[in-house]
Amino acid sequence: MTKKNTVTSVAVLCFVVAIGVAAAFFGYQLLLKPVGNSRTEIIVEVPPGQSFTQTAYELQNKKLIRNAKVFHWYARIRGWAGKIKVGEYGLNQSMTPDEIIAILVSGKSLARSITIAEGLNIFDIAAEFERQNICTQKEFLAIVEDKAFIQSLLGENLASLEGYLYPETYKYTKYEGAKAIVTAMVKRFLTVWNDQLAAETGKLKWPRNQIVTLASIIEKETGAEFERPLISSVFHNRIQKRMRLQTDPTVLYGVALRDRKMPTNITKNDLLTPTAYNTYTIDSLPPAPIANPGKEALLAALNPATSKYLFFVSQNNGTHVFSETVQQHNKAVQQYQLNAKARENKSWRDLKQSKK
Repeated sequence: MTKKNTVTSVAVLCFVVAIGVAAAFFGYQLLLKPVGNSRTEIIVEVPPGQSFTQTAYELQNKKLIRNAKVFHWYARIRGWAGKIKVGEYGLNQSMTPDEIIAILVSGKSLARSITIAEGLNIFDIAAEFERQNICTQKEFLAIVEDKAFIQSLLGENLASLEGYLYPETYKYTKYEGAKAIVTAMVKRFLTVWNDQLAAETGKLKWPRNQIVTLASIIEKETGAEFERPLISSVFHNRIQKRMRLQTDPTVLYGVALRDRKMPTNITKNDLLTPTAYNTYTIDSLPPAPIANPGKEALLAALNPATSKYLFFVSQNNGTHVFSETVQQHNKAVQQYQLNAKARENKSWRDLKQSKK
């Protein structure tokens, strides 16, 4: 080989090496190196129907990757382009493209939470679902009143899932949908019931729906945990004596079913108008729950305190006075309800304040 050819070969080799080094450098910059050091969370959504190309450009626009086309090309070579999942993801600029793709492929969306308090009913929960943009109130009510759906979850022919939406905090992702959350709520109820409550039903020999119905009334009548067994005893005693339950929350629920929303107050006409839920006019428990009780209310329904009480009246602070006779009850009503001074500057919220 001549000296000239040797020099040319060396030059070509150097050029090839230089190209290789440059390609490796730019490849590292585009594909392997994070765009920055910031760990501030940046939300990226992959909605149903969005292509990988669209996702890549969104990542570029949000400065999470340097070049959408190169990122797309790289993902196709690795076999990942068609595997990203619908979801809502928390990413940051300190992540490498590989780490970003891994998260998009994992489907591990950001978790949101919704808290269902004890004693809320389907109308209350529908409003909360709408407030959190999970679904509209109308859509929620359609789900919980879907007979086939109810049958699939509970194996019963019920008018709604009222009473079986267990009060708790639930985690969900943006694209899971209301039905998935409702399913989780009912499954949680069944877990609590089967693990801790089912064995207790032998004491009453009542169908589960009746127990849940009574528990829902107990839950609505008091926020004081220590009172629940006593409240339960009043209703059990009245049932045994074939007395009407005469409890306002059931009347309000009957109105809510008619109007498709909870009323803000109760009227004399409401008390006099017969409905399936008006316990001033019917001789038994209403046909179904009026709210969603927690475990303690369910236990109280199953295990009432031993008492001779037949009446109770609010003391305007979240607790009640219990009476055995109508004379005692009327006296308590006069003292705590008809006496304006007894009601001044008092609220059931006082009980919540005292717990803090």
